[in-house]
Amino acid sequence: MLIRDKRHFNTGVVMAIAFFGLFGLIMSPIFGKGMNGLEFSDDMFNKLSKGSAYFVPKVSKQNESYVGKQIQATVKYDKPDDAKKAAELVAIAGGKSELNGGELKVSGDVGKMLEVVIRDGDLMYKNDGAKLKETYGYDEKQAMKNWWTLLTKIDKALQLSKDFENAKMINEVNKKVVEPAYNFYGIQAQKVTDRLGMMSALLVFYVGYTIWWGYALFHLFEGLGLTVHKKVKVKKEI
Repeated sequence: MLIRDKRHFNTGVVMAIAFFGLFGLIMSPIFGKGMNGLEFSDDMFNKLSKGSAYFVPKVSKQNESYVGKQIQATVKYDKPDDAKKAAELVAIAGGKSELNGGELKVSGDVGKMLEVVIRDGDLMYKNDGAKLKETYGYDEKQAMKNWWTLLTKIDKALQLSKDFENAKMINEVNKKVVEPAYNFYGIQAQKVTDRLGMMSALLVFYVGYTIWWGYALFHLFEGLGLTVHKKVKVKKEI
């Protein structure tokens, strides 16, 4: 290997060694509860994401105007057992259903039914899934997933029947209540303002760490004489 500039090359080697040494430290389980640096930062940003995804009060307020509005929708499931569980959800929410194999006809007060979904989503968001397990008789995450599937199917059925207004509200509950409740279940929510210092420090470190590696490569290539030169076109005289 031909080294053309030892000073730049040695600087690059030292910077690269420091980079990988720090990387080894980051990957060590020393950041609390046996987590490495990546797991620690991922855990923190998940908590902050959950803290900014609490839309229950807003959606609950929106839903008030839908109490009293009736819907009728026919949905289909591949498995009759899944349709049966969906019928149980409808019954718990105060709606009516007719089950025929994998086909389920749903009707009832959409606002009242969504009130139950919002209540369940709020419990899941607050990691109080035991109440859902008691209500439905099986795993709380599965219950919330069953709600998501049923609401998605009803939403599509209502859109096909051009009942766009009720479909929109069902989709709103699914996106802003059910999905965050399911995805963030078990994670403790935190506000950005509570972890502003740590979040800023991580972002600054990430930018600085990336730049450090860039300069390490720059010095290594400079030491090896691997530089980029722009080829200048020579104008030929006629």
